[in-house]
Amino acid sequence: MGIKNILIIFSCLFIHLNLIAQDSTKVKAGGPSESELAAANNPLADTYAVNIQDYFIPKIYGADGAYQNQAWLRVAIPTWRILWRLSMPFSTISMPDKNGNPGFHKSGIGDADLFAAFLAVMKPKITFGIGPSFGFPTSSDPRLGTGKYSAGLATVIFAAPGPKFQIGGLIIWKKSFAERPEAIYDSKQHFNVLAIQPFYFFQLGKGFYLRGAPIWTFELTSGTFNIPLGLGVGKVAKFGPAVFNFFIEPQVTILHHGDSQPAFQVLAGMNMQFKGKSKKTKKK
Repeated sequence: MGIKNILIIFSCLFIHLNLIAQDSTKVKAGGPSESELAAANNPLADTYAVNIQDYFIPKIYGADGAYQNQAWLRVAIPTWRILWRLSMPFSTISMPDKNGNPGFHKSGIGDADLFAAFLAVMKPKITFGIGPSFGFPTSSDPRLGTGKYSAGLATVIFAAPGPKFQIGGLIIWKKSFAERPEAIYDSKQHFNVLAIQPFYFFQLGKGFYLRGAPIWTFELTSGTFNIPLGLGVGKVAKFGPAVFNFFIEPQVTILHHGDSQPAFQVLAGMNMQFKGKSKKTKKK
């Protein structure tokens, strides 16, 4: 079942990439500029953005036959020198019982996340942001979320040393401090998590690029961790005032400690950036 889903994801995305490439050839003059190609993967780009991405996880450590799917809807809104990013996950978890028979299968909303980045550096070749990060226990089922309110700090850096190569990283630390009042969430453990996401992009030409953006997670209380590596492909195209970014990226875990963590996953998604900017940042 997992392999079938992965093949469907790959096939659909590459059909999209082919259609976009053909359209870009017809309207080459209206394609994305060099700066738009670099900004398409910049999480701190001073533009309004809507991001839809999906993690399909067909193999989980310590849970044979289990799989998980997590889709994220993210909205980024710039106001002055602050970029607000609100994220909402929609998750599916399927877990067999001890005998390998169907156990539980649950789908629903996960925990929402809010990041407010102060854009301390806004230069063509480097962008740097730092600010608070908050987590909210909005899950529709205890198995789809933490059941805890959390707060912490996040920092992002994105560098474009040349037209072909972009690199950067995101670091988020969050610790839970309160829980939902419902008794069903009492069994949920408090957490203290550090997440590091290196990202790297290499432009191939005509809007195509190679990419990697795995997330390394470290649970500081229990000592568990998960470190994947990723390498995928993407395509940037421009339609009217909007820049679209389609991508797919298989990720394989190379180091881990603890169960219930992804051994292999496929990230696929689409990002849309719009030209509208806050008035004050336009003057910069």
